Amino acid sequence: MLESLLGFAVLLTLIFLRVPIAFAMALVGMTGFALMRGWPASWSMVGQVAFDSGLSYTLSVVPLFILMGNLLSLSGIAHGLFAAADRLLGRAPGGLAMASVLACGGFSAVSGSSLATAATMSKVAMPSMRRYGYADSLAAGSIAAGGTLGILIPPSVILIIYGLLTESNIGKLFIAGILPGLLGILLYILAVWATVRLKPALAPRATEREAMSRRERMGVLGMLALFAFIMGGIYGGFFTPTEAAGMGAGAALLLCFGLGGLTRKGLFKAVLESARTTAMIFAIIIGAEIFTNFINFAGLPDGLAAWIAGLDVNAFLVIAAIIVIYLILGCVLESLSMILLTVPIFYPLMYELDFGIAMLADPEAALIWFAIIVVVVTEISLITPPVGLNVFVLRAVLRDVPLKTVFTGVTPFWMVDILRLALIVAIPGLSLWLVGAM
Repeated sequence: MLESLLGFAVLLTLIFLRVPIAFAMALVGMTGFALMRGWPASWSMVGQVAFDSGLSYTLSVVPLFILMGNLLSLSGIAHGLFAAADRLLGRAPGGLAMASVLACGGFSAVSGSSLATAATMSKVAMPSMRRYGYADSLAAGSIAAGGTLGILIPPSVILIIYGLLTESNIGKLFIAGILPGLLGILLYILAVWATVRLKPALAPRATEREAMSRRERMGVLGMLALFAFIMGGIYGGFFTPTEAAGMGAGAALLLCFGLGGLTRKGLFKAVLESARTTAMIFAIIIGAEIFTNFINFAGLPDGLAAWIAGLDVNAFLVIAAIIVIYLILGCVLESLSMILLTVPIFYPLMYELDFGIAMLADPEAALIWFAIIVVVVTEISLITPPVGLNVFVLRAVLRDVPLKTVFTGVTPFWMVDILRLALIVAIPGLSLWLVGAM
């Protein structure tokens, strides 16, 4: 166990020295494994991990869902979603910011990516809010926070990877994310309302509404149909979550061409961007798997579980301690790395802890509940300084908006996210009720 703790110390040092996280995890894991088992065994382990990850059938969902999100990003569907949300909420105080949150939630339901959601909606919603005199802090903050919903509302790449790491049912993970995702949208809208009530100058009332074009209306209907097709296919037993990724990408391609918003150049760009993102994700996955093999061999998960069991403390205090660790790590690590690095260590605890609640007595249910907690904490990390990956995505798109302004704008959303996290921990039924109903 001491070896793995030293490994974590070296890893964090390398991260602070700006070594890419994938290479840092692979280097520490490979070296630590070699010091314990010898270099021949270490090289063999590295080769096997790279081979297995690269040819994994279950991991094929990652590039396919990413491709689906990129196709939809370039098709113009996001414009229709924002226009529809604007028609519903635009006349309320702060209505355009509320519409941005609602549109982000809708786009998340088919893209599965927080970064794609934030980047796309910043191009769609920001010009409208600026035209009506919204403060950059509220406008950028609502988009950055709304974009975090992409890793929770199904289909979610992060939930898929969690399912693969813990061997959990991905279909159940998807259904468990729906209510917490809807709760997130509601709380974000309330955060906009409260912010505007306190500082009305941040969001002048917009009296004119832009009419939706026929193409935008068709895009919204197509997006709803695509979401129903994917989720209905999974829960109707027509295809597995892995197959759903391929079916969804194919349906998204047909939808985009049918709406006329995707050109050959756009298709090439979507495929190229998907390949780049997939390569980055797989590099991180391989590096994390190498590091995980090292800490597993060093006995950290088993040692941690035995130590917690020996303390005889309340199980919810253990969850609270894990949440604090995630919040601290979220200040220096991006979301995927954090999930891959920590879940293999913490999820075995779900088999050891006794929460005293019938709903969490089944280890599978406890793992699903823990997954939603982890993803919500990860959402918070996406808008937490100094890393706040969604904030940096917005900064890359909106070069004239200072980082300080965006971080100021996300503060109310960060606060309601803490409230949502507390509710999910205190009321496991928010995550598990739909799972049981299915």
